[in-house]
Amino acid sequence: MKQIQFNYKNREVLLHDIRRVKQWCQQNMSSAVTFEIYSEILDKPAIDVICETIRTEMPDAVYSGCTTNGNIMLGELSHSNICVVCTVFEYPDTKVTVMQRMLNQQNIKQVCDEVVEYVDANRWIKSVEMMITIRTVSTTELCKCLSAMRKDVELLGGGAFANDIDEQHAYVFSNDGESSNNSIVFRFMGGEDLHVCTFQISGWKTLGMEHVVTKSDGKVLYELDGQPAFDVYYKYLNIENDRNFFRNTLEFPLIYKNGDSTILRAPTGSNRDGSLMMTANIAEGTRVRMAYGDPETILRTVHAGSEDIARFQPQMIHIYSCAARRYFWGEMADGETKPFQSIAQTSGFYTSGEFLRKDTDLIQHNVTLVIGVFREGDTVAGMDSTVDLQGFHISKQVSLISRLANFIDISTAELEEANRKLEQMAITDGLTGLLNRMKIQNDIIDCIDNKRLDTALIMIDIDDFKQVNDTYGHGEGDDVLKGLSKSLQSTSEKLGVNALIGRWGGEEFMICITGEAAARAAEIADQYRLEFNEIEFRNAGRQTITAGVSILTEQDNAEQLCKRADDALYLGKRNGKNKVVVL
Repeated sequence: MKQIQFNYKNREVLLHDIRRVKQWCQQNMSSAVTFEIYSEILDKPAIDVICETIRTEMPDAVYSGCTTNGNIMLGELSHSNICVVCTVFEYPDTKVTVMQRMLNQQNIKQVCDEVVEYVDANRWIKSVEMMITIRTVSTTELCKCLSAMRKDVELLGGGAFANDIDEQHAYVFSNDGESSNNSIVFRFMGGEDLHVCTFQISGWKTLGMEHVVTKSDGKVLYELDGQPAFDVYYKYLNIENDRNFFRNTLEFPLIYKNGDSTILRAPTGSNRDGSLMMTANIAEGTRVRMAYGDPETILRTVHAGSEDIARFQPQMIHIYSCAARRYFWGEMADGETKPFQSIAQTSGFYTSGEFLRKDTDLIQHNVTLVIGVFREGDTVAGMDSTVDLQGFHISKQVSLISRLANFIDISTAELEEANRKLEQMAITDGLTGLLNRMKIQNDIIDCIDNKRLDTALIMIDIDDFKQVNDTYGHGEGDDVLKGLSKSLQSTSEKLGVNALIGRWGGEEFMICITGEAAARAAEIADQYRLEFNEIEFRNAGRQTITAGVSILTEQDNAEQLCKRADDALYLGKRNGKNKVVVL
């Protein structure tokens, strides 16, 4: 494949450039010609002129484009408002088609189903790139529906934007539709000899403690850990809720895991109620951390990614980079994209959101580089894949920011592990490892409060346990208690019983059974009795237990249910021990 990248100046210059492409195609072998058009300005007349010129001069060519927050040409941030990238494919079976559809919240599934069916019907397709006006829809359903696409197809893209990040309008366009503020464009590429691979590069790292999203609605993040989401930024970073909030938080997006994917979500603004406007949805229950952007760390990550890309031996590289990365780097924005040009012709744009399917799920990313690499033909053995590091300027020393962040991360991990152990100790019986009385009692209360009538209690007492202690010592007594604990757990697992097992006190144990098994509580209790009686202790030999069973009724409270199990237990004790009694 061959590629020509040029800046748009006026129709006459564009006409000259297009005719150069036509001449080359006439003199050389070509199969498909595509034009990508990126515009930093919302200039529909200029865009229409470009599209009309391409359509007139090369009616068989495929063109598509969008407005952007910045254009990447030859790996660098272009200083031209409008840029054009022309690609000529040389292998005869390479194909490129385009589809543009109006998009709103009501027709997302319909549009996605059409695209999925088109890909299924055209087995030659190997990649689908999309450009979308994100602000007109919530992308959650879009990503879910497009994830049904054939799994051997690479799926990636970016959200149209404008140079002004506060601008609500953005356009996409193609030879299958006009410039539109509420559309999506799909470009399909493939063929037997076209090879495609995708990469996701971030470089932002986790920082500090974990937080739980406790309230969110679409792109609005209301609460973290039950507190206004803004409080996290104010408490830990001293960032004010003012007009500079977006710029001050660029280095600190939220980060979380979704399967094998690492996802960044950047806040674009803070509301008076302390909620945050996010670039995409974060579901309630998601466990997030803050992330930090350190230039040295980011460049190292990009460098590692570029080496992987070089091994693919691409002839063309498409970059979808978040606008937040452009603002983060400022005048040095192309420091992380220019080295890719040393591998292959590199172009792309700064987006309002980046899309990439990894494994099965299409995910919208933020503050991320999503990269598609393309090659016609097989790799060449021995081809030099060295990456030109000019522009990286990576120090051999670890930066101070990275060292401090690592210190915070390790300290936080140690503190979280200590807290986890303390929490576990607070609900665990030290000798047996079972739940302690407070925990099992609270679990019983929860079952009753939730009106779970499929609940039963089994109260167990070791028969004549005082005699074990008096005769063989407390060490042997402890072994008997631990033996019963392990027996109760293993028997529950063998029976497939959903059981909460706790030490009630001394040699007494309480088991709370929920679900269908609750109706068989007496049978289960008898199995506990039989299994325990099979254990041969070193000095005490075989021991027995007595069990009292009670099943929850609508009239019961926790105290009544427990008392009935206790009464059943002592009825069994009075009537000979080593038995199960139900009340």
